[in-house]
Amino acid sequence: MSTAYVATALVTIAANAFSAVAAMTRLKPIMRTLGPALHRAGVPESWLVFPIGALKAAGALGLALGLLGLPLIGTAAAAGLSVYFVCALYTHLRVYDFSPQFYLAIVFLGLAVATLSLDPTLVLNVAR
Repeated sequence: MSTAYVATALVTIAANAFSAVAAMTRLKPIMRTLGPALHRAGVPESWLVFPIGALKAAGALGLALGLLGLPLIGTAAAAGLSVYFVCALYTHLRVYDFSPQFYLAIVFLGLAVATLSLDPTLVLNVAR
């Protein structure tokens, strides 16, 4: 397991775990910008716990399990987070919402894709 993969996975885990907890608990500093962005995107605030927070938490947990010795779970989690953030970006783009959450989703997508691209399970299988 490369240092780049571990570092990228740890940053992705931390970012998604924080984001999941902030969404599920409706952290006040986050809600100042997230609430209006949800409204513009047509997403009900009730979705902050499930599916939004739950999927981010599951992704973070899956990546952690991947680092702890279950590599295919980590690969699936990185792929799942990538798909999640592509869908999040689409949700914002379809209503022309370029709020801070849109740009944050780009960063989160970049982290998920970087983690997936550095995944040693994928690298080893391609090299064979």
